[in-house]
Amino acid sequence: MTAPVLRDVTLRDGLQLTGKLLSVQRKVDLVRRLLALGVPALEIGSMARPDLVAPMANTMELVAALTPEELRRCWVWVATPRHVEKAAAAGVRNFQYCFSVSDAHNRANIGRDTADSVAAMPDAVRLAREAGGSIQLCLATAFTCPFDGPVDPERVLAIARDPRTEGADDIVLADTLGQAHPGEVAALVAAVRDRTPPRRVVFHGHDTWGMGVANTLAAVAAGADMVDGALGGLGGCPFAPGASGNTASEDILFATRPDWFTPATLAALVNMSEELLAELGEPNRSRALEGARSKASAFEWVVGGERE
Repeated sequence: MTAPVLRDVTLRDGLQLTGKLLSVQRKVDLVRRLLALGVPALEIGSMARPDLVAPMANTMELVAALTPEELRRCWVWVATPRHVEKAAAAGVRNFQYCFSVSDAHNRANIGRDTADSVAAMPDAVRLAREAGGSIQLCLATAFTCPFDGPVDPERVLAIARDPRTEGADDIVLADTLGQAHPGEVAALVAAVRDRTPPRRVVFHGHDTWGMGVANTLAAVAAGADMVDGALGGLGGCPFAPGASGNTASEDILFATRPDWFTPATLAALVNMSEELLAELGEPNRSRALEGARSKASAFEWVVGGERE
């Protein structure tokens, strides 16, 4: 199995449930350290209203502090054409146009029915193209909704096949609540791959029920090319009761072993994660981070019990 592209989403989905706003300089530092380690792609922020998602309030300041070369590897969450327009003016070139498959969650998260988000997508695609950028169709609650329960896969496929969404370069299937199991994930990824327009398939998982890595591997085996994770398993959706942290980037990397990932890379990520989690007052949810701090010193991936 070829290792997927990892997108680390610490700075958006990872931070959005925390109670602390990191400074722009602190975010710049995290972006540059992650990119220097070889992480191929990052999600760095959101155009969500700062009064509703306070940790995202300085996203555009972060964008302004990064170079165009750095921004080519960074994604920003958007939910309306106006978001795309504003983000593009600030220098963003990779847009994750996100809405929920279920109407109830879309109303809670974005304030409109799913049909309204689908109808607006052609304008979002046009604006992204005019900026010379890429745009993803990101489908939240692709498996279950906190208000409506299980989501019919045919509803996902209908949105993915809708002519108004065909302009997307990628499609993101989000297990927003972390309630999916590997069989479900494999089936939906394969269906999207085989029955919708050709484009890169991205899997976004959460580890609520301990299935984060298993679901990620199932998605990759079924055809996903990119997967999302966050340092230390940070994250969750403020508008999705029951959602817990993202699948940990460290766990995904330890399982998939891309060429750029080495014991030294893991050691650096472990130190970054512990530093950030302590700063935010958040618990560690990464099993690989725990393993790296074990006393099995003969194993090359062990960092050791003491922080560096």
